[in-house]
Amino acid sequence: MSGMRALVVEDEAALAALIGSYFERDGFEASISHDGLHAVALARDVDPDVVVLDLGLPSLDGVEVCRQIRTFSDAYIVMLTARSDEIDVLIGLSVGADDYLTKPFSPRELMARVHAMLRRPRQSAELAGAGEPPVQLRSFGALSIDTAGRDVWLDGEPVALTRTEFDLLAALSGRPRMAFSRRQLIDDVWGPSWVGDEHLVDVHIGHLRQKLADDASDSMYVRTVRGIGYRMGTGQ
Repeated sequence: MSGMRALVVEDEAALAALIGSYFERDGFEASISHDGLHAVALARDVDPDVVVLDLGLPSLDGVEVCRQIRTFSDAYIVMLTARSDEIDVLIGLSVGADDYLTKPFSPRELMARVHAMLRRPRQSAELAGAGEPPVQLRSFGALSIDTAGRDVWLDGEPVALTRTEFDLLAALSGRPRMAFSRRQLIDDVWGPSWVGDEHLVDVHIGHLRQKLADDASDSMYVRTVRGIGYRMGTGQ
């Protein structure tokens, strides 16, 4: 993972140093912050690829830090929480976090999740290094998806998606006639080794629908298949 940058935001200094050491061992450039306000400023400076973000922080809590980072960065964000309360998790995901871990956790599990999240963008980078990839445009009514450039347009206007939101849309649009279960989407986007509450898929689908102005009760782009999960709509 040489050249990749990680930002660890954790007010427990020993834990932050431990997580940072795991990133460095895997070839990341690791930066550490123990404070919410400082973390937002540091994220602007180092432009991280991955942010590990504790929920409970001084000056700004993790949810607000996540919200602010999302205004200028599409870095993968993994939230850490000492509470298993589902509401805390869902609030964090609703402001743009990609995944979460509940303390105590294994740093090896954290790194496994990080590598799983980075796998698909890394493949895209490899393709780009081999020459200009062909345009892979998928169209569903007013929605256009460029899978090579990872761009999305709605009625000709660009739509700013997080990496996880784009990966979900790419998975659904890649097999538009298939109804995906939550587990199948997790395997595609987070990786088959991911373990946790599969309803995080619902949170990200809800966020994706909001950005596509897609009404869940009469969806054109991401449709609910009752009893199964989701599939791509036709755009009509």
